[in-house]
Parts: sequence; C-alpha cells; structure tokens
Amino acid sequence: MAREERRLHVDGLDHAVLPDPPLVAPVPPADGAHRRLSPAQGFLLVALLLGLTAGLATAPGATLAALKWTGLALFALLATLRLVAALTPRRVVAAPALPDDALPTYTVLAPLYKEASVAAELVANLGRLDYPRDRLQVLVVLEADDGETISAFHALDLPAFIQVLIVPPGGPKTKPRACNHALERARGELLVIYDAEDAPDPLQLREAAARFAAGPAELACLQAPLRIEIPTIAGFLPRQFQQEYAAHFEVLLPALARWRLAFPLGGTSNHFAVGPLRAVGGWDAFNVTEDADVGFRLAAAGYALDVVDPPTLETAPTTWKAWRPQRARWIKGHLATLLVHLRGPAARRPRVALALFLTLFLSLASTHLHAPIFAGAVLLVLVDLAPDGHAVIDQAGLALLVYAWSGSAIAASVGRRRAGGTARWLDLLGLPAIWLAQGWAGCHALWQFVRRPHHWDKTPHAPRAGRRLA
Repeated sequence: MAREERRLHVDGLDHAVLPDPPLVAPVPPADGAHRRLSPAQGFLLVALLLGLTAGLATAPGATLAALKWTGLALFALLATLRLVAALTPRRVVAAPALPDDALPTYTVLAPLYKEASVAAELVANLGRLDYPRDRLQVLVVLEADDGETISAFHALDLPAFIQVLIVPPGGPKTKPRACNHALERARGELLVIYDAEDAPDPLQLREAAARFAAGPAELACLQAPLRIEIPTIAGFLPRQFQQEYAAHFEVLLPALARWRLAFPLGGTSNHFAVGPLRAVGGWDAFNVTEDADVGFRLAAAGYALDVVDPPTLETAPTTWKAWRPQRARWIKGHLATLLVHLRGPAARRPRVALALFLTLFLSLASTHLHAPIFAGAVLLVLVDLAPDGHAVIDQAGLALLVYAWSGSAIAASVGRRRAGGTARWLDLLGLPAIWLAQGWAGCHALWQFVRRPHHWDKTPHAPRAGRRLA
C-alpha cells in the first residue's frame, strides 16, 4: 500500500518530500569515507613520514633524488597507460533498439544546489530526451535551504514527468546524500544522473536501455562520455579542460572497459541498473566523489561497468578561482575512495585492485609528486646537493618527461578526434602548466582531507548564452 506523502513547507510553498517508497531502501556502506584511515593505514602513514623526515635529515641529496625518480617513473607509467589506451581500438557494441513497449521505466536524477539561473535550461534539456513519457520519471532534487532554486522551479510550467523533490535538512550536505534520498523514491528499473549544466544526447536513454537489455546479467553501469563545450572566446583553462575530458572519457574509459577493468565513474551521465545499485547501498553520502566510489563498490561486488556512445555536453570552469576548488574536491574524494577500497573487498579482487592502481593511485601520485619533483630539482641546485654538482634533470630524466608528455598528448589528440574535434599544439604544449596547477590543487585537497574531509566545494554554473558546442 502506498505510504501517505509528507509535505515540507519552504518559502511559503508546500513541496513533496516522500512519494511511494521502493520495496528495498538503500543502506549505508559498512565502511566509507566517514572513516578517513584505518589503524593500519594510520600506522603506515606515520612510518612513511618518519622515514622521509629521517632521509631528508641524514641524506637530503639522495632522498630528493629518490623522490624525483619515483615521481618520474610513476608519471611515465601513467603516460604509458594513456598511450596504450590511445592505441587500443574503441570497441563497437551494436545493441538492437528496443520498441517503445519493451523499454523499461527510467528514472532521471538531477541533484541541484544553488542553480536557479540554469533551472529553465535544465528543464529544456531534459525535455529533449527521446523516451516515452509514461516510462520516464525525472526527479529534480533540491536542498531544503535553497529557496532561490526552489522558487525558480516553482515558477516553471513543468511537464508531468518532472517532479521536484526536496531533501530534508541534515548532513552531510552532499550530492550523494541527495541522490540516496531520491533513490528511495525511484520507480525506474534503470537510473541516470545528470548535473545542472548537462545537455544529454536525446537518444542516450534509449541506447543505454538497449545495451542493458543485450548485455550480461552482471552489467550494472554504463558511463556516457562527457564532452566539454567552451565559451565562444575560449581561454587556456577551458581548452585544457576540454582535452583532459577527451582523453579521459573518449580514450581511457573505453579502453578500461574493453580490458574488462573497473574505472572511476564520472559525476554525471552514469546509467545504473537500479537493482545492483541498491544492493551495494547506493552512494556513500560522505564521499565527495561518490561517482568514483560507487563504481569500484559495484566492481568489488562482482558487477561489471561499461561505456555507452551518445555523449552529454557539459561546461568547463573558465577561471582559476572556480577550477581550483573543483579540482581539489576531486583529488580529495579520489584519495578517500582509494583509502576506503584498499582496506575493503576491492583490494582482495586482483582485477579491481589493478584498476585502483592504474586509475586512482597513479593519478594521485602524479598529482602530488609533480610539484615536489620540480621543487626538489631547484633545491638540489640552490644548495649544491646534486651528485655532480649541477645535474638536476639529466638526459634520462628529460627523456622520461618528454615520454610522459608524449603519452598524454597522444591520448588528448585521439580523444579530441573521437569527440569530433582536433587538438591544438599550443594546448598540448600547455599540459605541464596544468600538471603543476594540479599540485597546487592537491595541496588544498590534502589540507581539506585533514580538516574538512566531507566539505563539498560548490562549482558555479551559468546559462549557456555565449557558448558554442565543442
């Protein structure tokens, strides 16, 4: 029997907060980002810091050189992964289209916070989805204290398949908590998440439904590629963001899927089979990159991930002020995800553990070692600690750096071509600048991991006026 709907009174308006619940509600994970370190991880961290301190005190030149070569080797390994992924042909999966009467019910979640300016644009983009309206449930999920966005949606003439759902006050105030609240009310057999600025391909739901129908029983999630559209007058930062997304979503993730390895999901356009999603407890409300976490939790539980072709258009940060907090949140969340899964069942599954190493570990190591490598190189010269008195980056080190850049540049070029564009040499040559900026964001991420591990830095979005499709 349907449970009686409760109402939440916000800004003089009544809003539904509890439609009919599902048969099985999600449960929080037994271990998650609410616990930063296990005792064993804490002991290892202290031992590592003590060993590094002792090395710098007793043999600073050798310690800095070891740090340099370790960083360069890890960075070269990450570049090799990207190069091999770029050389791996993209797998073409032909799934027969489903007639309307065979399509499953689909739930779309659109969690928003302080996004009043893009409310009408989001509704228009969701209205372009080519899917039978009687089998489509769209839940726009808003926070109770976000009166401006609530009012913006109240002012719109929403179609019947779009409902506004208000998350009751509570903590942590994160996107995954809002998604879990909506998951309890999802009626669909399949579910996808879109962000406020997303413009998904109208056929994306149909393609994903066909892939689930034709795929193996263990298929739990399909990730659609995210493609960046940039301002008409694009600066350095949006173009770097664009080629970074191209390398990740058009090259790396399809290759990992072809190799049958797990991968960190993107924050949007991931299509789930609702049964497996509920079976693993939904999203970790304390993880600020809940997307990466849930992908590895699904893999650790024996489910499979794959990719789907129809893309979603997104916007990129256009200022460093907007870029740094977003990137720091990603780094902080990936660190939390890695630590959680290294002490969980994922570490006991060799293929999932390998995927964790190739994606999260290598990326985090490169992020946090870029700046120390360059700083250590400068320090070796200033205090004359280099073994030969002056060599900082010798020929072998320079070769590793060039190789690392080449692998990343090739992956970006292949990704841009697959996305329908072309890479620019000036943007490819700018990759080292972004690597150093990653270190800057990484320092902020480490500080927040200690002081504010569950704080969600909000990324502002603006309407698409003045933007062009990439």
